[in-house]
Parts: sequence; C-alpha cells; structure tokens
Amino acid sequence: MSKIRLGFVGVGGMGQAAHLHHYAINGDCEIAAIAEIRPKLRTAVASRWGIAKSYPSHREMLAAEQLDALVAIQPFGLHGQLIPELLAYGRPVLTEKPIARSSEAAERIIAAEAATPGARLCVAYHKRSDPATMWVKERMQALAASKELGRLRYIRITMPPGDWIANGFALNVSADDPGFHSQVAWDAPPAGFSAEDAKAHEGFVNYYIHQVNLLRHLFGESYRVAYADPSGVALHVQSTSGVAGVLEMAPWSNTIEWQESALVCYEKGWIRLRLFAPLTSGRAGEVEVCEDRGAAATPVTLRPAMPWVAAMQNQAANFLKAVRGEATPLCGAADARADIGVADAYIRMVTAARGQSAQAKG
Repeated sequence: MSKIRLGFVGVGGMGQAAHLHHYAINGDCEIAAIAEIRPKLRTAVASRWGIAKSYPSHREMLAAEQLDALVAIQPFGLHGQLIPELLAYGRPVLTEKPIARSSEAAERIIAAEAATPGARLCVAYHKRSDPATMWVKERMQALAASKELGRLRYIRITMPPGDWIANGFALNVSADDPGFHSQVAWDAPPAGFSAEDAKAHEGFVNYYIHQVNLLRHLFGESYRVAYADPSGVALHVQSTSGVAGVLEMAPWSNTIEWQESALVCYEKGWIRLRLFAPLTSGRAGEVEVCEDRGAAATPVTLRPAMPWVAAMQNQAANFLKAVRGEATPLCGAADARADIGVADAYIRMVTAARGQSAQAKG
C-alpha cells in the first residue's frame, strides 16, 4: 500500500486537535476527504489543511471516494447509529472512546463489524499508544515471563481532574455555524437504568472510561467490579487471576496540572507510570521503576528516557500501522465493549451502596 487515503467523519474540536493534524503531518497518509455537517467549519478546515474533497455527510463521501480507512470523531452518543454505517464501507475505522453510550449500542456495533469483510473498529484509547505506556506494557510482559520481581500484586490508577487541554486547541480553526445537535439522531440511554442513574453512567463513561480501559490493558486480562465506594472516590476490582486493582476517581483536583498516574506493584518492586494531559504535544509520559530483589542485590531505581512523541501523535501512527496489517496496541471492539460492562456494573453497585448507606442513616 502506498500512502493511505483517509476520510474524516467530523472535524470539530477534538477531531482537529486530537486527530486530524497528527495525520496531516504524517508522511504515510493523506487526508483525501472530510465529511462535516457544519458548512462553514467544513470549508475552513479543508482550506486550513489543503484537503481537496469535502462533503456535508459521510454517506456522500463514502459514495464518492475510494478510501483506505476512516477516522470518525463524534460524540459517543451518536456511535450506535453512525459507526455501523461506517463499518459497512468495509475498511478500518478509528473512533473516539468509548465504543458507545450503552451496552446495547456497543452490541450493534460489534455485530456490524462481524457482518462486513474488511471492517475493523479501533477505539481511540490514546493512553495505550503513549510511548511510556508501551514501555511499561512490554516490561510487564517480560516480568510475567521471567518472574524477576515475583508475582504481580496490585495496580492502582489515579486520575484527579485537571487541565486536560494543555493548550491543545491552539491550532484549531472555528466557524460560527449553528449547533448540529438537533440535526442528528442520538442513541437511547442504557436500558434498565433510571434517568438519574443513566446520567451518572454517562458522566462516569465520559470522565473515567480511559482509566477503566487502561486498567485492563495493564492487567492483560479481564476484571470484575468488587466494590464501589458510595462517595464515588474509589472503584475496587479483581482481575481474572485474582490480582487486586483500584481506580481512584477525583481524590483531589488540580487547577492547572494534569496528575494522572498508574502504580504497578510486584512482590519485589514496582513500576510507576505518569501520564500527561491528553492534548499534550510532543511529550510522552514518564516511567520510574524500583527493583528490590533482596539477598545481596542492591535495590535500584530506574527512570528510562522516553522519546519526544505524544500519545495522540503515536496513536495516529499506530492506526496507520493497523491499516497496513501490522500489530499495534490499539483497542478493538470486543475489548472496548467490556469497558461499558464495567460502567454498567459500577453504576449499579454504587447506586445500591448509596441506598444502603441512606437506609443506615435513616
């Protein structure tokens, strides 16, 4: 395959900042066409990046163009209806996290992927593509084989709110088109939830689904929700093989910094992963490793140097590799579907815990 011909479906704020410009500067592809419902924005973005073809809808673009892959950055409340249409084109599709608003919509997407030869969905959990995360994952796989530091004991991910933008919208172009919300059909909320719980589900998915996914990625296996703190600060899990894990949600907040981290603990040491703001440019995360093998061995602390490549930039490169058939750390549809299952279980459990707490106080 020569240069990969990409079609973009949606070029709004995140479409531009987190995705489009990383492909525009990548020599392995060309942005052959964009589809954007807002006419002024469509024209402005095409002009800014020299994109020859632009369309008011994805249907028109797919009918007219021969594309190798699609990048569809949309609100996840549209995924259940939009993504099956894109998968029917029979090419790889990258879309933002999560896979969908509900388990029901996720199942429709998975069925659409299975029904079309050549279709493949990649869900943009960019933290997997951060060079620091990739280094940690590779090291964990080596430790699982060698047992140098003993058994994996515990993983904790902490994600306090902060400045996730990090001036990442600076290169975006904008236009004064009217909002598109009334022009599209939105997916239904998750089945079986009250209106209040559906709203809590959407908030949890929007803020913490990255961490839900990263926890599974680091475990290398599935996990179940073991305990939901009624205050909403902590989610406790247990992996299939019995390893404990915790997701700390907003134990504090930051006004400027982004202080997300993961701590991976072994019997004889640990690995700490620090991740920077999602729209950080030109900077990978940081890694620190402590090894204390005991006996006569001297404990050591290592801080491997990472390349000057940000997670979103590397994610774009990894998607292009996936289009070419090369292995990447990108998240597939079934893996992403499991994240919605965790969200379902968490909301049900925290709702029950809060109900029990209220009864006890009453």
